[in-house]
Amino acid sequence: MDSLLQVRNLTKKFGENTILDGISLDVSQGEVVVLVGPSGCGKSTLLRCMNGLEPIQGGEILLDGQKIEKGSKELTKIRQKIGMVFQSYDLFPHLKVLDNITLAPIKVQKRDKQDAEKEARELLVRVGLEDKADSYPRELSGGQKQRVAIVRALIMQPEVMLFDEVTAALDPEMVREVLDVILQLARQGKTMVIVTHEMAFAQAIADRILFLEGGHIQEDSDPDTFFTNPKTERAKQFLQMFTFEK
Repeated sequence: MDSLLQVRNLTKKFGENTILDGISLDVSQGEVVVLVGPSGCGKSTLLRCMNGLEPIQGGEILLDGQKIEKGSKELTKIRQKIGMVFQSYDLFPHLKVLDNITLAPIKVQKRDKQDAEKEARELLVRVGLEDKADSYPRELSGGQKQRVAIVRALIMQPEVMLFDEVTAALDPEMVREVLDVILQLARQGKTMVIVTHEMAFAQAIADRILFLEGGHIQEDSDPDTFFTNPKTERAKQFLQMFTFEK
C-alpha cells in the first residue's frame, strides 16, 4: 500500500521538556492506526503536529509528499485534506447543525451552497441525524454533537481523519453511537489515526496499534499481537491496568 502520511524523526518540545523524541511512522491509504499509551505520553500532541496545529522542533511530516508545517503558506490548503475531531465538539452555538457543517466548505472551499447542503444532509443520514439539520447544538446530546463534529470534518472530503479521544467527554451510554460511526468509516476504507482509551474499540477497529511511552513508539504491531502478546514489559503493565478495571 502507498504511504499517505509520513512522520520522519519528529521532535516536539514544550520548553525544555521533550514530548516526542524522534518519532517515525507511515500511515498507508485506507489504514486505521490507533495510538494508545498512558496519559501525558504525547498521543494528542502527535495528532496536533500531524495537522500543523503545533510547531515542531525537528524532523518532518508529509501528506501526499507535501510538507505539513505550522506557519507555511501551503498549510491552509494541506489542512483541508486532514479532518480532525477533538474531545470538545467546538460547534458554533448560534448556528443550526446544517450551517455548522456547511460553513467551511462554502467559505473555505468556495463550494456551491446547495451542493454543500445536499452533501451535509446525506452525511447526516449516514450518522443517524437526518432529523437534526435545523436544530441548534444546545438541543443535542453530547453523542449527537460529536457525530455532527464528525460530519463537519467529513464534508471537507479529507484524505485522512484524525480522532483525538472523541468519546472522553461523553456519558458511557453515548460512547457507542460515536464509536459506531467511526467503525462505519473504517469499513468504507477511510484512512484514520485515532487516539483512544477505549481498548475494546481499539482492538476492533485498528489495523495497527502504536504504543507510545516516554516520547517514543515502544510497540508497533497488529491488534491481536499487541493485546495477547505485547513485546515490552511497559505495554504489559499498561494493558493489565485495563484488565484490573474490569
